[in-house]
Amino acid sequence: MSFPLGPHEEERLRALLETGALNPKSDPALDRICDEARRYFDVPICTVTLLDRTRQLIKAAQGLQAGETPRDVAFCNYTILTDDVFVINDAQADDRVKDNPLVTGAPFIRFYAGAPLIFLHNIRLGALCLVDTKPRPFSRGDKAELQLFADRVVKEIADQELEKAGKL
Repeated sequence: MSFPLGPHEEERLRALLETGALNPKSDPALDRICDEARRYFDVPICTVTLLDRTRQLIKAAQGLQAGETPRDVAFCNYTILTDDVFVINDAQADDRVKDNPLVTGAPFIRFYAGAPLIFLHNIRLGALCLVDTKPRPFSRGDKAELQLFADRVVKEIADQELEKAGKL
């Protein structure tokens, strides 16, 4: 599988490395945000994912084990192309992802909503993702609420970067 790249990919990757967020160590603050969002939207899975050059790091998760996948299967590749929340109401009916192994196999994704983690102008580190095993609608209000959760994730990442630099 291949995936689309945004025009600021190299700058995005550089910023991602500079944050130190690619450390695979579990992050309880991000896990709490995932748990809150999962319950708020009543979905079985919520993740914070970061995309480096070749992999999708699942930095925090509820309903799914943290870890990583190859980047080429990440729905978040589409999420990080714009500042808008990206939604696939039914993955089996979407040509971009219907043959994706995460749709045809475990965790059997049918619904996906991802809010980009907007770090700087044109720099989206990854996404806060909601996943369900059944198709579902997602309103404009839902998108706004999900982006607020994603903004909290970005603040946490930024605060940790400042803390490491001794500026917080």
